Order: sequence, then structure tokens, then C-alpha cells
Amino acid sequence: MDFEYGIIGGGPAGYTSGMMLAKQGHSVVLFEKNELGGTCLNKGCIPTKSLIHSSEVYNGLINSANIGVDLTINNFDFAKVAEKRDNTVSKIRKSLELAVKNSGVNVIYAEADIKDKNTIVADGNEYKVNNIIVATGSKPREVKGLEFDGKFILSSDDVLKLDTLPKTVLIIGSGAIGIEWARIFSNFGVEVTVVEMAEHLIPNADIEVSKRIERIFKQKKIKFYTGNCIEKIEEKAVTLKSGETILPDFILSAVGRVPINVDINDVKKLGDACGEIQLAHYAIQQAKEYVLGSKCDRNLIPAVIYGEPEIAWVGLREQDCDETYTKITMPISALGKSWCDDSTEGFIKIVTKDDKIVGAHIVSKEASAIIQQIVIAMQNDISVNDLKEICYAHPTYSEGIFETLMRI
Repeated sequence: MDFEYGIIGGGPAGYTSGMMLAKQGHSVVLFEKNELGGTCLNKGCIPTKSLIHSSEVYNGLINSANIGVDLTINNFDFAKVAEKRDNTVSKIRKSLELAVKNSGVNVIYAEADIKDKNTIVADGNEYKVNNIIVATGSKPREVKGLEFDGKFILSSDDVLKLDTLPKTVLIIGSGAIGIEWARIFSNFGVEVTVVEMAEHLIPNADIEVSKRIERIFKQKKIKFYTGNCIEKIEEKAVTLKSGETILPDFILSAVGRVPINVDINDVKKLGDACGEIQLAHYAIQQAKEYVLGSKCDRNLIPAVIYGEPEIAWVGLREQDCDETYTKITMPISALGKSWCDDSTEGFIKIVTKDDKIVGAHIVSKEASAIIQQIVIAMQNDISVNDLKEICYAHPTYSEGIFETLMRI
């Protein structure tokens, strides 16, 4: 069986490159040992966003008295929440499978090994290919002393298997995974503690974003310890380096993910397997760059952390800048829409230089949508003055871009 391209891995990088290559008329075979969609669809982005939505609906119901509706919740079944999560993933996966099939990509559901630069072996068969693309993705990072056992020390994969809620949970790490799970559990009434080795939560974010999220966590009674780590674990008693003892039902180790490596030369690596930016949309952008030759500016890859309020950023952070940059911050409470939605917590922060936006950091409802407008402006080199000419609908969160720029 001969093909022009052999792709190992059916995540965003794998299926995107496969479908685009097939559209160009190339013969493509894609190998997937589990299910199409990769980490994002099956163990990351999609199931967690379903849980975030369910947790926010639940939290809104128990606080409904704020809008004049006095509800008493007599029965709550987290298994139904888990079922909704799984059904969401299943529906999206079926749609993806159909799209890949209709594109002309040949999908082989089997574990694949690379025999040489032109031969892939799967399910006892050899496939001759002219080019190999490795898009094998990533797996949860395991650290010494916190080896996953699926019972007391869970990975981000393990925690998605829960069909009941804990009463208390300890989360190690405050990147996107840790922050989103802290929000999910907290919304459902679970006592949450987050431990982060860095001096602030979300260490990769702008410093003002980190400080605001710390303030929000305090308001929501989500405990956190920064500049800290686990000193020892005895039975289920966890002692931190600072001396505090925590008694969680389990530990979620959310300290990132590592590439699933394929040690062979003369192959193209895309997505998480590259060990670069581990985001689904970056993987798709890499696929576009490889197949279409489109430009991929690593500085213009937006980052989003979901929950209420959303967190999003792109480009330079305040701590990356010197006095030649202009930085302006506007509170979300300045927008009428935020008061209508009871979502006044947060801000829009824009960094400019020479009349161009070079960075933006947003804590707000709909931050994931607002940041995309900033990315478009940055990628197309649109000036601050030109952006001020745009008519923004009112009342919206998007007009926060205009309101912020008018302060520069």
C-alpha cells in the first residue's frame, strides 16, 4: 500500500494536515491508535469546557437569589454532568470522523511504528510513504514524588474519568489546566487548594493578570500557596515546604504535558510532539504552515484560560517591556455590558509602541473573543489610530478595545 503522506496521530495537527493534503490531491494515510481528535477533543479542551459550563450553571443556580429567584436544590447528580461531558465529546468526534472520511484521508485505527523514513508498520501491515508526519501529541508530565496512581495522585487524564465529586482537592500547578480545574471544582462546592512553585499564579501570564486572578481566588475562597511545593506525603496527609498540612481526597498534578517522542530522523513533527507551544490552535497553524506555506508568527499565538472571568493574552507582557512602551489598563467595570451581566471583575490592558499594539492582556467575560480582534490587528499591522476609527457596537465587551485605546 503506497501513499504520498503517512501521518501518525489524529489530533489537530494530524487531521488538519491530512485533510489539507488530501484536498490538494495527495494520497494520505493517517494512523490513530485511539480516537480522532487528540488530547484537545478527548482529554483536554472540549471535555473541560463542558465541565466549566456545567459548573457555572450550577453555581448560578445556587446563587439565583441575586436575581430574585429563590431556588432550593434537593438533588445534584454529578454523574449526569459527566454524561453530558462525554456526550459532547462523542458528538464532536463523530462530526470530525465524517469530515476526515469525506476529505479522502484513509484512517487506520491502529498503533503505528516507523520502520524507516519511507515505511510505517501498523496492525501487521507495511505502508510505503514518500513523507512521514509525526503528530503523536503529548502526555501529562509526571514528576518525582507525584507519580500517578489513578487513585490519590491523578493526572489531567485521570481526573476526566471522575463520575463523583471529591469534597477536597489539592491541585499542583497553576497553568491553564490547574486554574480551570480549580474553577470547576470550586463552582461545584469542592474545597480547593492550589500549590504553585512560582511566586505568582499563572507564571507565564502578565504580572497584573496573575495578581488579579489571585485576588479573584481569594474572593471565591479558593486557597492557594505560591513559592511553595510538596515536602512530603504520609498516608493522605500532604505537608508543604512552608509547613502547612493539607488533607485532600486526592491530588491533581497539573504541571504541564510532555511530548510523546518518536526518535527518528527525516520526519516532520507537528503539534505537541514538537515540544513548542502546546495549544490546539498552534498545532493547526503549524499544519497550515507545513501544507500551505502560510506564515506562523509564534508571537501572535493567543492564549486563553476559561472560566469566569476568562483570561486571554497575546504578545508582550508588562514585565517584558521597558520605558519605551506605552501601557494602559481599563477596568471592565467601565463597560455597561459588564454591569448588565454581573461580570464587572477584570480589565483590558494594551501595550503599544510606535502607534502599534504589541501586546494585550484581558481578564473579562468573553476575553477569548476580544483577544482575537487584537490578534487580527497585530497580524495585519493596523495602527492604534486606525483602530480608533472603527465603530464598535454598544453595549458590548468588544468596545472595551476602543475605550482602552482612547486612553492612550
